[in-house]
Amino acid sequence: MIEFREKYINPFTDYGFKRLFGEEPNKDLLLDFLNELLRSEQGTITQLTYLKNENLSTTELNRKAIFDLYCTNEKGEKFIVEIQKTKQKFFKDRTVYYSTFPIRDQAVIGSDWNFELKKVYTIAILDFIFDEDKNEPDKCRYDVKLSDIETQKVFYDKLTFIYLEMPKFKKSAEELESKYEKWLFVLKNLHKLDRIPDKLKEGIFVKLFETAEIAKFSQEEYQNYEESLKYYRDIKNSLDTAREEGLEIGMEKGIEIGMEKGIEKGMEKVAVEMLKDNEPIEKIIKFTGLSQREIESLMKE
Repeated sequence: MIEFREKYINPFTDYGFKRLFGEEPNKDLLLDFLNELLRSEQGTITQLTYLKNENLSTTELNRKAIFDLYCTNEKGEKFIVEIQKTKQKFFKDRTVYYSTFPIRDQAVIGSDWNFELKKVYTIAILDFIFDEDKNEPDKCRYDVKLSDIETQKVFYDKLTFIYLEMPKFKKSAEELESKYEKWLFVLKNLHKLDRIPDKLKEGIFVKLFETAEIAKFSQEEYQNYEESLKYYRDIKNSLDTAREEGLEIGMEKGIEIGMEKGIEKGMEKVAVEMLKDNEPIEKIIKFTGLSQREIESLMKE
């Protein structure tokens, strides 16, 4: 057995996130989370069905669209749930691009389709803060819809993007006031805990902690989690190094340019390690934010 210092899995690893929310026996965890996140406009979602989490189009471009979780509810509305560990160039662009797939897939071929669409939600759980949001330290949730600039009224309500900047959520277990806040606390702090806080000793969270307990993993599950955790730590370590290198470069060339260059170098190091492990290019693109051309160049080197 592999020894871990943590008692519970890290939800920001691919394996950890999918074990909690992406497996059929734990669908009720995802259902509860989405209900707390969207209750004000959804009411109560009663049924979820997992869909294929990658687009199976024959084109090379579309094969790059791989979602962490993709599901639909009883009304035919679509939900993409993404976990993002690091800052990435054009991440907002990527979420908009992802939303086009469930929109396009609603087209009815070979009939008189009137273009009516079901709602599409793209939910991004972020382990970082967007640079443009740093001056709003108390706002960790951003709900985005198509709106009129002058009136600020929602122009189209069937396309919604929700960004959760988890580093901004600062409440302790004792300060939690709602089930929604409990979910945010768990997502951010699960792997740091050694027991279930008293305020979380209720049905759905008891199941979540039981599912997340590493000691209950099989040997194969241990190995899968260890591999996922390795990538997560590699990215974190590379980013820390990149920031230090970026600050040094920044003294000479400007802080912003230096940081950007340093982070890019850090992502290249992660990509090289993933290539050594024979990971697919699509997965490396998702982890690092590098382009396919940049990764192919690293392969040649």
